[in-house]
Amino acid sequence: MNEIDLNFAVSRLGECRITSPISGVSSVNDEEHVLYHTDLKVIKGYLETGREPPCLEKAGPREQIYFDPANFKCGIVTCGGLCPGLNDVIRSIVLTLFKGYRVRQVLGFRYGYEGLSPKYNHTPLELTPESVGAILERGGTILGSSRGNQDIGEMVDTLNHLNIGILFAIGGDGTLRGAQAIAREVARRDLKISVIGIPKTIDNDISFIQQTFGFDTAGSEARRAIHAAHNEAQGARNGIGLVKLMGRDSGFIAAYAVLANSQVNFCLVPEVPFKLEGLFKALEERLARHGHAVIVAAEGAGQDLLVQLAERDASGNIRYGDIGIFLRDRIKAHFSQTGRQVELKYIDPSYTIRSLPANAWDSAFCLILGQNAVHAGMAGKTDMVVGNWNHQGTHVPISLAVSKRKKLNPEGWLWNSVLAITGQPRHLV
Repeated sequence: MNEIDLNFAVSRLGECRITSPISGVSSVNDEEHVLYHTDLKVIKGYLETGREPPCLEKAGPREQIYFDPANFKCGIVTCGGLCPGLNDVIRSIVLTLFKGYRVRQVLGFRYGYEGLSPKYNHTPLELTPESVGAILERGGTILGSSRGNQDIGEMVDTLNHLNIGILFAIGGDGTLRGAQAIAREVARRDLKISVIGIPKTIDNDISFIQQTFGFDTAGSEARRAIHAAHNEAQGARNGIGLVKLMGRDSGFIAAYAVLANSQVNFCLVPEVPFKLEGLFKALEERLARHGHAVIVAAEGAGQDLLVQLAERDASGNIRYGDIGIFLRDRIKAHFSQTGRQVELKYIDPSYTIRSLPANAWDSAFCLILGQNAVHAGMAGKTDMVVGNWNHQGTHVPISLAVSKRKKLNPEGWLWNSVLAITGQPRHLV
């Protein structure tokens, strides 16, 4: 998308005429924004040509709100794969609605968007401050989750029938696309239902969002697997430790985990193609010099090397081949053919990491995201996600958030830092 076409304007249901019951906190108005660009030269370029630099609407409580808290309900749904922090976000939304806005009823829809479809007969879960009090100590989501599309009309019927005023949809790209479809059907029917997304992706790949919850926990826990792989590799003659981490289309977790360890010799990410011949050559040289090596591979790396059918999961995502198993077998076969005996240990901590409770930083971040989601919904914002940019809370139209995957820049500072610490060649070809 051309930056000149960026439109960060957020939809809203109507004018805010009700005084917010929240007191004792600083409010934000709709004229406050966060600059998209931080480079002064770029900003001056806009101003010199008479254009306003792109800005994101600032998140936070408003003095005037759209909904009367006494006359409606709210709903929460969690979709897609598990991620550290899901329960923290649920808890934050519930506490903010009840204690801040005095909303009287919050329903948790079970098993993703299935919970909004009558054919599954999933009874909504009544959520209260008492029922969510200790859930942040648990991993996963108390509401359950699922993948797959449901009938948009049926889901809007359910929301309307239950008198839901705000639907909070916690999930990744597919979930947000579903939330966008719900918001558009709501608008077509001229219903007064706000749809607010909270971006959930452990891969940190949602566009126009600086960081998503769960990412910090994932990076911290990935260190444990890398430490184990390093110890195994160091403890054997020609030892190789191979770790597969999350990252279908973006290599952020692998890159940051590598920077946090300084023990990795090769980092493979989806954004940087490689050839087996190039990897084998560099690996042989590493073993000849140091006697051991550690490799970290994001799950989406090297997919062009795998022979696979274009299968898709229930959400429409292409089922990727297992690059970890592929590399494990091919590395062993290569050194067997060359006559060099290697000791390879393969570690895949993916599902262990996904199901963990959030760490302290992520838990605090989830609290803020949940609060900002409620503030946005109560102010009648809709068809948007809450996020952060330049370390400030923001509102982003769903259409922009799902417009493309956020990717690691192979020419940027992050990848250059990875290359510097690993010592791997820039091009493994």
